[in-house]
Amino acid sequence: MPASASLNPPTTPLATNTSDISYNEPENFLEIEVRNPKTHEVNNKKKFTDYEIVCRTNIPAFKYKNSSVRRRYSDFEWFRDALEQETNRVNIPLLPGKVFVNRFVDEVIEIRREGLERFLQM
Repeated sequence: MPASASLNPPTTPLATNTSDISYNEPENFLEIEVRNPKTHEVNNKKKFTDYEIVCRTNIPAFKYKNSSVRRRYSDFEWFRDALEQETNRVNIPLLPGKVFVNRFVDEVIEIRREGLERFLQM
């Protein structure tokens, strides 16, 4: 081993204290969250669930830095179809499958919410 080599770790820490490290907002970010599902009943027989979509960004092209809308599963289907018609060069992610049984059960709604969020974040 050369005389200048050492087996001891360096004595100067890389960061003196983690509280000294500041984390800044990324230069450009876009956060999309699907949350707060609500099931509605129309005329005491037809039901549907919609979801709140929250968008937060600092990208200058966006008119609003924070926005929120409510959308149904069928709106996601329309959006996916529109994306597919726009380009064939980009792989459009799949939506969670249609549910025909127990679709208004909390666990089923949560699984769908997670799938819709993954779709928008990909």
